Amino acid sequence: MTYELYIGDRTFSSWSLRGWLMLEKFGLPYRTHMIGLYSGTMAEEMARLAPARLVPALKLPDGTVVGESLALAETLAEQNPEAGMWPSDPAARATARWLCAEMVAGFTALRGACPMQLQHVNEGFAVSDVVQTDLDRIETLWVHASRFKTDGPWLFGAYSLADVYYAPVCARIVGYDLPMSDASRAYCHTVITDTAFQTWRAEGQKVTYDPFPYDMGVPTRPWPS
Repeated sequence: MTYELYIGDRTFSSWSLRGWLMLEKFGLPYRTHMIGLYSGTMAEEMARLAPARLVPALKLPDGTVVGESLALAETLAEQNPEAGMWPSDPAARATARWLCAEMVAGFTALRGACPMQLQHVNEGFAVSDVVQTDLDRIETLWVHASRFKTDGPWLFGAYSLADVYYAPVCARIVGYDLPMSDASRAYCHTVITDTAFQTWRAEGQKVTYDPFPYDMGVPTRPWPS
């Protein structure tokens, strides 16, 4: 039983990263297919997956196509209960679902002002009031999750789909050097130094861009090793 995962660019596509982590981190069998997210061929290449129109998209072993990341997450968790994709404790599991849903629907200021990029760290990026509001809300949710935390460095102790959903948030915090508490920064460090995340980023670094799509007009320094 092998899943077919359709993704876009690895350096910039935050939703593709989420889809890939769902499979990679939980040891599910899959093949990856690249869609021309920035090449102008996306609509043509997605036609075979209609009515799915965005990445990530997933083709199940029986041929069913699933779009939208929350549907991917719930489908994979349902089909692979032994993988432990959600926390086992009911209260923690409900909270993890809440955090994922708010990620999908919210933080539009952060997502708009700070597109995910895994190339370098922007120094001196000006944080607007609305972006700061999003950052404060993320801190609130992470602190709330910690009350359900078991042993382990992730949001709920063991790695879960909540960590999948907030991985691109951590990448934004690191990539734009955004103001967060020491505890949140430590969590972001855990995310970006995880082997799976580093593997994803390394693949993205094989692609060069001229010009770089998201030039913030500020000095940069290398991405943390």
